[in-house]
Amino acid sequence: MVTALDDVSVEFAPGTFTAIMGPSGSGKSTLMHCAAGLDRPDAGSVFIGEIDMTQLGEKELTKFRRRHIGFVFQAFNLVPSLTAAQNVALPLRLDGKRPEKTEVAAALALVGLSDRAAHLPSELSGGQQQRVAIARALISNPSVLFADEPTGALDITSSRTVLEELRRLVDKHRQTVVTVTHDPVVAASADRVLFLADGRVVDEFSSRTPAQRIAARMTEWEA
Repeated sequence: MVTALDDVSVEFAPGTFTAIMGPSGSGKSTLMHCAAGLDRPDAGSVFIGEIDMTQLGEKELTKFRRRHIGFVFQAFNLVPSLTAAQNVALPLRLDGKRPEKTEVAAALALVGLSDRAAHLPSELSGGQQQRVAIARALISNPSVLFADEPTGALDITSSRTVLEELRRLVDKHRQTVVTVTHDPVVAASADRVLFLADGRVVDEFSSRTPAQRIAARMTEWEA
């Protein structure tokens, strides 16, 4: 039997930016998926606020995720035939709500894309598409925004822009952000860096840390 996570206990403080790093197979994506309610752990509990997601049925869990958790993937996962605004509004429509134009406009404004609301994904750069995906994740005012390799498919300039947006969401709007990344530059933007190996948290930087130091620590664990 493969143990993806081994007795991991982690808390993400509200209004902070946490990066999770580790070699391939270390359990970092499993940790994020369990924390976001996408996977169920075999044992233990996963709380968002006062709610233990492991105690929710599938329908309840789906509804809870839609309303309280935002998720951004490496692949943007935008619907090609929908405009940026329509993509952002999609989670609310799936929840049976009628999105207000002001809500959608506010979400796009948060990521600096007010002037791209009517554009299709094919008319946007990679960085702009990822920012639309972030706006879509924010439309429900989630308790936590999870981002799985959010800059993995982007060039350096677009990556920097996305990182700046995530950092600004934390600093200005007190959004809780948790990201999985292989990139020390991404991790250097975080308030805290967790290092996983063999399903366990093996180290932690609890304050903003230069990318060079993060890279050096990753090299030690991968050696």
